[in-house]
Amino acid sequence: MPSVAFYTLGCKVNFYDTEAIWQYFKNEGYDQVDFEQTADVYLINTCHVTNTGDKKSRQMIRRAVRRNPEAIVAVTGCYAQTSPAEILDIPGVDLVIGNQDRDKIMDFIHDIEKTRQPINAVRNIMKTRVFEEMDVPDFAERTRAFLKIQDGCNNFCTFCIIPWSRGLSRSRDPKSIITQAHQLVGAGYKEIVLTGIHTGGYGDDLEDYRLSDLLWDLDRVDGLERIRISSIEASQIDEKMLDVLNRSSKMCRHLHIPLQAGDDTVLKRMRRKYTTEEFYNKMGLIRQAMPDVGITTDVIVGFPGETDEMFRNGYDLMKAIQFSEMHVFPYSKRTGTPAARMEDQVDEEVKNARVHDLIDLSEQLQLAYAERFVGQILEVIPEREYKGAPQGGKMQGYSDNYLQLVFNGSSDLEGKLCRVKVTKAGVNECEGELLSVMDHGLKAAAQ
Repeated sequence: MPSVAFYTLGCKVNFYDTEAIWQYFKNEGYDQVDFEQTADVYLINTCHVTNTGDKKSRQMIRRAVRRNPEAIVAVTGCYAQTSPAEILDIPGVDLVIGNQDRDKIMDFIHDIEKTRQPINAVRNIMKTRVFEEMDVPDFAERTRAFLKIQDGCNNFCTFCIIPWSRGLSRSRDPKSIITQAHQLVGAGYKEIVLTGIHTGGYGDDLEDYRLSDLLWDLDRVDGLERIRISSIEASQIDEKMLDVLNRSSKMCRHLHIPLQAGDDTVLKRMRRKYTTEEFYNKMGLIRQAMPDVGITTDVIVGFPGETDEMFRNGYDLMKAIQFSEMHVFPYSKRTGTPAARMEDQVDEEVKNARVHDLIDLSEQLQLAYAERFVGQILEVIPEREYKGAPQGGKMQGYSDNYLQLVFNGSSDLEGKLCRVKVTKAGVNECEGELLSVMDHGLKAAAQ
């Protein structure tokens, strides 16, 4: 039985794509083995968001070549899309395929088996206008399923290389999404996370069909308990979207909305399409539509030209918005982007000090948000046994508003919908007690 090993770098979309590529190998009788073992084919799904992403990708490619010099080494993903020649220069690489044509991957593998000639299968992604259909019927993570609905981005923020590696925004056919949602529910999943490179841009290239329409169609899928959006821009939350957040019982009370910077001058230089005032006001509308919603965000610290005053403005804004968690990144130059060529780069030490300030703030805000729910009953889908309990007997999972809860229970609760009372708030995890189990969960559905 031929074997294949995968290594995935980068974002959730890449992990989804790897799972989808595995289906092609599985259908041809391949066995999946660990990346550290000897395999007949190694596939590295690369990341290109930062220069370190490129470097780590090259390291993993070389590791595969060393592990089995006879193996076919295939490279896909964002770094493969933008720098195929650089990757083919690494001795031992057989196939470079970008973020498209992956449904042809087995044909390329068969060609290489016959000829042992390296193949560069990368085409210009800027010309691609059609979503690459790749289904994932099942995930190793049994409690929530990822469903990719969109790829690419039209925004061209000055710090970001992604439009060049993922192409322009392309939406998946709604019928195909709904079909896959039914399959996932049939396989026992209670929660679906909608994912994409610019998820909120779903429908920009469709006739009269937007993300809000898709959410109502998913709302009607029987057996689906929760719909989560992996990330959405503030500007994409319009009246129709607010209506879904307000009226759909399946929408999770958690949104991830990237702010990136809390100062208008910096936002403009980043080429973000909103002002701080617009962003702040939109958060208010979201909270009116969906009380108690947890809003998490991404922030880039030390963007070129960011002064102490601009940073302070951002700090004050984030405090005023009261995010439930912030993902804080120091700005790092991404070769090939306008921001990397800007003159007034911020000193590394200044960046690090600002990052620490924001991480402290994030922890204060996380705790404050969690404290609001002490004594309340939340619905939690346990994901795994909690490793931190020396004597065992505890499970952990996320509530619909994305609090991580640890509570008494055994592994047979995995994937079931549980009612848990929050007893103690914490920064990264909260404690709770199990009150009742609301359904028979995955195991029953899967049998």
